[in-house]
Amino acid sequence: MRKALIAGATMAFAAIAAYAQTASDAFGVWENLENKSHTEFYGCSGGVCARIVRVADGQKTDDKNPDPAKRSRPIVGLVIMQGAKQTGPATWSGVLYNRADGKSYSGTLMVKGRNAVELSGCVAAIFCKTTTFTRVK
Repeated sequence: MRKALIAGATMAFAAIAAYAQTASDAFGVWENLENKSHTEFYGCSGGVCARIVRVADGQKTDDKNPDPAKRSRPIVGLVIMQGAKQTGPATWSGVLYNRADGKSYSGTLMVKGRNAVELSGCVAAIFCKTTTFTRVK
């Protein structure tokens, strides 16, 4: 009985470990559930970066940017996260650029599962907005 219990516990632990999320699970292309755009999260400079690879809401240029010289930049290819550093087993923190208002925010990328990540942007660590993304590829 004791051997069976130990074997069962070992198998359960192995199954949990197999499904545990890691920070690298965030790499790939993800769909923003709010605006249906696609964002690619990828490794860069020892951290994570993100760029928009598809837009579904019609915004073609970075027209909300406060810098007039940047307002003609195309949205597709726009880097919205650069060099975020890993802060936990399945999280990164850094600065996020929000194309909807042209502002940058303190942000966190968290892997919620193999097919879900959350991107949170905060002002003064009090007012935060979280968006869920689902894996495209």
